[in-house]
Amino acid sequence: MYNESMQILLLVLVILNLGLTFYLLTQLKNQTDISKSLSQQRQELTLSLKTFGDSLETRLNRLTDLVGERLETMRATVDEKLQTSLERRLNESFKQVSERLEAVYKGLGEMQTLANGVGDLKRVLTNVKTRGTWGEVQLESLLAQILARSQYETNVVTKKGSNERVEFALLIPSKNNDEELLYLPVDAKFPVEDYARVQNALDAANPAALASARKNLETQVKKCAKDINQKYLDPPQTTDFAIMYLPTEGLYAEVTQNLDLCANLQRDWQISVMGPNTIVPFLNSLQLGFRTLAIEKHSAQVWTLLGQIKTEFGKFGEILTRTQKKLTEASNIIDEAQSKTNNINRRLAKVEENDLELGQSRRALKNE
Repeated sequence: MYNESMQILLLVLVILNLGLTFYLLTQLKNQTDISKSLSQQRQELTLSLKTFGDSLETRLNRLTDLVGERLETMRATVDEKLQTSLERRLNESFKQVSERLEAVYKGLGEMQTLANGVGDLKRVLTNVKTRGTWGEVQLESLLAQILARSQYETNVVTKKGSNERVEFALLIPSKNNDEELLYLPVDAKFPVEDYARVQNALDAANPAALASARKNLETQVKKCAKDINQKYLDPPQTTDFAIMYLPTEGLYAEVTQNLDLCANLQRDWQISVMGPNTIVPFLNSLQLGFRTLAIEKHSAQVWTLLGQIKTEFGKFGEILTRTQKKLTEASNIIDEAQSKTNNINRRLAKVEENDLELGQSRRALKNE
């Protein structure tokens, strides 16, 4: 019994072994087929990949060549445009630079001319006589523009017993006698050296030098005022004051900012300081005063003339009255003549009517 069971078990094991072997052989065959299929697919895939790679490489080469051609064309176009733009801008820049350089050269020439003119002016102003002449010319120009030539004199002796001649003297009517004229001396002064020292000290910001320069300028201005007072003032032949004309506004401002100096000039030397912008309104006021005096002077003549006109107008009124009377008489005579003319015309009309009736009567008698 035991042996039979073992035999059956061994038989079962043999069968199982055979089944397993068959299964394994079947699987091995399937794996071999699969391996062959995979190998074949791998070969096909490799061939496809190689073909695709060759095709892709060919296309990439063509694309690279095309892109290279396009890039070369674009580069040439860009280079051409850049070259054209660069040349245009360079030409414009060179043109602007040339124009600027030409303007600079022109400006340098003008500056050179100006520098020469300034040098000439400096040389002129260095000479005291020439400097005074320049102030005279400027003052004479202002006087000629505002006043009539009969309202001032040039290079005239204003002080009795003196040979000193003032540059200009305005003719002012006297307070006591309208027919009498007084001289108002006007003299131009230009202490340019002292004024230049003041300006140099201001530019250098040197207080000590500035104070010294202003002191020297004050002394020179006082000296000029003293000369004008002693040489040209001689009341009552002249006014009791004179005018010192400073030909530049800078010099005038520098002098007049010193109020003590101006007060001293007016109190001690009877001198009024004026510059180009202050003498103009002064001369305009004088011109207005001259016109007012002329009107007052001729007002009596105007009233006399008006009286004569009034008398003549009264006589003219009498003549008009007599003329009106004569005209009235003439009108009455004309009316009377017109009345008589009408009467004569009526009588003549009646005569014509009678002649007509007489003629008709004669024709009637002949017909009978």
